Amino acid sequence: MSPLPDFPDPQAGVSPLLAVADIYRALAFWVERIGAAIEVQWDSYALLRVGEGHLHLAVTGDPPPDRPVRLAPPRGNDHEVTGEVVIQVADCRAVVDVLLQRGVEFLGPPATPAWGGEVRAFLRDPDGHLVEISSPA
Repeated sequence: MSPLPDFPDPQAGVSPLLAVADIYRALAFWVERIGAAIEVQWDSYALLRVGEGHLHLAVTGDPPPDRPVRLAPPRGNDHEVTGEVVIQVADCRAVVDVLLQRGVEFLGPPATPAWGGEVRAFLRDPDGHLVEISSPA
């Protein structure tokens, strides 16, 4: 198998976009509970900084002219997701402790998966998106 080429722009970054039902409810969670910083905010969109990364929030609506796909938040199934936001941290347990004090509810305590190598804890945002807080074990 031949090696894959590098991505064309070595300065590129990945910033997830989450579809939300209510931008203000989403901002209350991501800013007041998680500790994200608002970089841009409109009535239907926000760009947040989370540590060194970015997170886009957009209200569900008709697709723009350049994208024939409508964004939609999760359908509310407690046992299925189509993706998740992973927040890499230095110490999962310490971050979870702070977020618990801020009222964030987790699906369970921080744990090391069977394959080892990391500690992680999961939560859902107000729209049902799965969020993972993860650190090296």
